[in-house]
Amino acid sequence: MNRMDGFSLARARAFALFTLAALALASCTTVQTTQPGAVGVERKQTMILSSGEVNRSAGIAYQQEIKKAAGKDALNRNPQQVARVRGIAGRLIAAIGAFRRDAPGWAWEVNVISSNDINAWSMPGGKMAVYTGLLDRLRPTDDELAAVLAHEMAHALREHGRERASQAVAQGIALSVVGAAVGLGDSGMQLAQIITDLTFNLPNSREHEREADRIGVELAARAAFDPRAAVTLWRKMAQAGGGAPPRFLSTHPSPGDRARDLQDYAARVMPLYEASKRRR
Repeated sequence: MNRMDGFSLARARAFALFTLAALALASCTTVQTTQPGAVGVERKQTMILSSGEVNRSAGIAYQQEIKKAAGKDALNRNPQQVARVRGIAGRLIAAIGAFRRDAPGWAWEVNVISSNDINAWSMPGGKMAVYTGLLDRLRPTDDELAAVLAHEMAHALREHGRERASQAVAQGIALSVVGAAVGLGDSGMQLAQIITDLTFNLPNSREHEREADRIGVELAARAAFDPRAAVTLWRKMAQAGGGAPPRFLSTHPSPGDRARDLQDYAARVMPLYEASKRRR
């Protein structure tokens, strides 16, 4: 192959990639994933990937993590802890219809993984985990643990994982996913790996964390958990580990701004909390 042929081939490949990217971007949809609620989260989101393909790939990624934990004998070792976490999660799930009518029917799953890290996480479609480090080292009250779970559920309800994966595609970070976005082949495993990276390696934006905080306090209040516990939980986390923040806080908004925002929005949803308590 001569130099000109090589140049022409390179141009053809570049054009093909450009065309695929253009087709993917043309398929973008602007959506309102959740109802604004009392906290008024109503930002519209731009998505390239469908909920279906993201949730299927998240299911693959989640099962991989669960199998890893099981292989290390680190999955759901303490029945009391598991029952407590799932009981609180169940109350929160019963209240999520206020934000999304379809969400109560999702295949929600929460497991407890033995790890010294103070952490909890969620994947698209309602797949979550809580680490024993959070339970054992922080010793959260039920209201504080509800604040953690409600925050993670809020990420799932807002489809932040789908939004971030869509942004990765649009920015050309994961060109292999472009093919999936336009129906070219099965790249579920590649998308599962991207979702794993987004969950564990790449930080959420401050905007996403702020939305999860605000929806989280309202969700907790609607489930009759004290929304002010989000503030006390944050203080416990900020004090954990001396000068270094725990992993759960490492990607969140600045400490002062977050504390003020949580206090403000917890106060806003106190009437919902009082009404929920009366109904229980």
